Order: sequence, then structure tokens, then C-alpha cells
Amino acid sequence: MIKIKTLNYEQTEAAGYLIGKQLAAGDVVLLEGDLGGGKTTFAKGIAKACGVLDVVNSPTFTIVKIYQGHLPFYHIDAYRLEGNSDDIGLEELITDNHAIIVIEWPRYIENILPKDHLKISFNYLSEFEREINLMPVGKKFQERFGENNGHIMFR
Repeated sequence: MIKIKTLNYEQTEAAGYLIGKQLAAGDVVLLEGDLGGGKTTFAKGIAKACGVLDVVNSPTFTIVKIYQGHLPFYHIDAYRLEGNSDDIGLEELITDNHAIIVIEWPRYIENILPKDHLKISFNYLSEFEREINLMPVGKKFQERFGENNGHIMFR
């Protein structure tokens, strides 16, 4: 596991940007944490890394927002689904090999998640501070994201 501590909104977004620069088309990123934990802020950073110029906000009520950049960016919020993902075609979106897919509240659609993904959890430390934990799952993510003496190392 790789740990990142951020001290404010800007650093949380910047951490998302740095991780986003290491992502490739077809990658799936799972964001877990409490409400207000920094998931959407982090997702904004990933979107910027994909070249998205639009304002990125939480897709809580729409479930999916699709943005265009030099890489398509799909932002999914599964909070309202609780196992009902089959009815709306999310599986097809999640397996799109042309886009970066970021999913908030992935536990509600576990049945359709890919085996390989980057799982990121957010811990609320204070009003502005967050601890962000990266857990690469599957060979391609384990090879790409490494840990070196407690510091982040990107390969």
C-alpha cells in the first residue's frame, strides 16, 4: 500500500493529477471513503491529467458523467445503485478500453468491477487533511505503481 497525506484541497487534487498522469486508456480507479473525504476532488485531478477542460463535479444524481480530453474520462458514482448496475449498462462503460474510468462508491457494484484496478481509499484526518491509500490490484497496476521506503515511486 502507498500512503499520501494531503494538507488541503489543492494538494488532494494535485495528488489525483499525479496519479492520473500514470494511468492509461482502459484503467479503472476505485475511490472509497466517507462523504466529504476527497474522492471527487481527487477525481478532478485525474480528469485534468486526461486533458478535461470542463468543470468536473460529483455525478451522484446522474450516476455517470462522460468528459472528453485527450483521453475520455468516465466518472461514475455508484452510491445510489446498491447492486442495480445491470439495468443501466454500466458494465459496458467500465470495460471501455478507450477511457479512464473512475468509480466512487464501488462497493455498490462489486459484481461488475474488473479484476485489475487501482483501489484508492480516503481517510478524513481534519477539515482539510486527508490520508490517501493506493492499493494496486492486479499485475498491471502492481507493476506501474511501486513503493520505495515509504515514498511514492511511479514507474
